[in-house]
Parts: sequence; structure tokens; C-alpha cells
Amino acid sequence: MILVFGSLNIDLVAQVPAIPGPGRTVLAPSYQRHFGGKGANQAVAAARIAGPDRVRMAGRVGRDGFGDSAIQNLRTNGVDTDLVVRADEPTGCAFITVDQAGENAITVASGANMEAGADDLPAELFCSDTVLVLQMEVPFAEALKAARRTNSASGIVIWNFAPVPEKMTSAMVTELLAATDYLLVNEHEALDAARAIGLSPSHYEAAAAELARTGGLTCIVTAGPQGALAVAADGTRLRAPAPRITPVDTTGAGDTFVGVFAAMLGEGVALQRVLAVSCEAAALKCLTTGAQTGMPMRSALASLA
Repeated sequence: MILVFGSLNIDLVAQVPAIPGPGRTVLAPSYQRHFGGKGANQAVAAARIAGPDRVRMAGRVGRDGFGDSAIQNLRTNGVDTDLVVRADEPTGCAFITVDQAGENAITVASGANMEAGADDLPAELFCSDTVLVLQMEVPFAEALKAARRTNSASGIVIWNFAPVPEKMTSAMVTELLAATDYLLVNEHEALDAARAIGLSPSHYEAAAAELARTGGLTCIVTAGPQGALAVAADGTRLRAPAPRITPVDTTGAGDTFVGVFAAMLGEGVALQRVLAVSCEAAALKCLTTGAQTGMPMRSALASLA
């Protein structure tokens, strides 16, 4: 079973000529509403590969229309939502601008996500078959508690260190590494995490190796067009290339990788193949606007044909 404990948001997306800097305003002809939140995104990506009722989402939404829509969307995508709890705060919302090159800038209003708690997860969910997926958009202490419960039950913990918290301490990263089996980061997040615990790598590959060694885990780095790198605690490295594409919107590509990674790992697939499938899925996502819209179904992946 894949259990995603994380955020659920509604994304408001505007296409702009250029992403504005401080003190600047740009006009967009319109905007689109999409479903988002790193947790919900990863749950949808996983469900499109694993199939209906193989993925459970845990988190919080508000008692509002956005919350109703977020829950219904997950159900439509085959995600079990029995663990999504209503909160007094409004449903989380993300404001996204996408430029002509497909790059994005995102501001997230967390709302109900900050009320998510590990105690919402029944004890019977934690077992050796559990693959727990975490991010950094719900309270860290609650995510850590869920990770440790999964560790105690001999389950697998996948932690996506994104977004990097503004108030990040060495103790926080050390605790996270100790509770994680697979740390998933991009190039920048790898360097940020390593530097937070007093390391000074000059390149993301060195950062991944240090994080893997320090935490006794496998660190996965997604590097956009350069594909993905996995570094084990003993220094062993695996690489997978990224398909060549012209991106339309990179929003949700990282979440697609994480969700598909979890789905494939849950099936007991070898790590080299997991990396290859996840890279292909992330690339396919970039061909469509919106975080979840372009997340591929299993049948669309040539690497699974």
C-alpha cells in the first residue's frame, strides 16, 4: 500500500511573458484552476501507475468548495480519501506563474495543510507493506512522527525534501535523514540539505553521496534534462537519462517523478528500472499545462510496455 501524507491545494495558474521580479507587475490574459499540493500531486501520479485503491491520501482540507473539489478529484483519480480530514482553516491554495519557456514561480498559502497530523493515521496502516510518501508542505514534526512509525513497522519511507523550509536547522535535517529510506531531491535541494548539516559540497552529486552516507539511505537526485541519479549509502551510483522534450510547463514534474517512483518501488521493481520509468513519466508531464493534468497513465509509458 502506498500512503501519501501531505498537502492538498488548489492551483491558480497564469501564463505570463516573463515571471515578475520584486516590485514588478505583469499582465496575463486569464488564469486556469488546477488541482495541486505536493501530497495530492504525488498521490495522483502514483495512482495512475499503481491503479485504483492502491494509494491512500492523508491530509487536511477546509470546509469549503475548494476542499470539496480537491477530495472529489482524488477520488476520480482512484485515490482513497478516507483519511482526508476537514479543518477550520481554508483549503490550501497555490498561485503559479509560468513563463514562455515553461519555467514557473510558485507562492503557496498553506491553510488547512498546517493542521495535518500524524494521529489522523490509524495504527493498522503501519506495516511492512507500507510505502509512506512525505514532503515538506505539512508540519515537519507530524511528518517525522509518521516516518518513525513506518520505520518501527519495517515499512519504506520516501521523503521528498521539497520545498526546502525557510527555517531549516541541522537537527531537523539529521532527524529526517535518520527516518528515511529514500531521500528524493533536485540539484538545489541536495546542496541545501547537505549544507544544513555542516557539509560543503560543490556539486549535487557530492551532496547526494554525503547525504546517503550520513543518513544510511539512498539519495535520489532529479536533475531535469540530465535525468536522475541514485547514490546508496555505500557510494554505489545508478543513473537514468531523461527523454529529450520541449517543455510546455514543468509544474508537477518533480511530483510526478516521486509518485511514480513510489508506485514502482511498491511493486518491488529494481531501482535502475524505477529511475527510468520515473524519468519518462516526469518528462511526459512537462508536455501539458497544470500539475496533475499531464501526469501519465501507465499505458502511456513506453518503458512499461
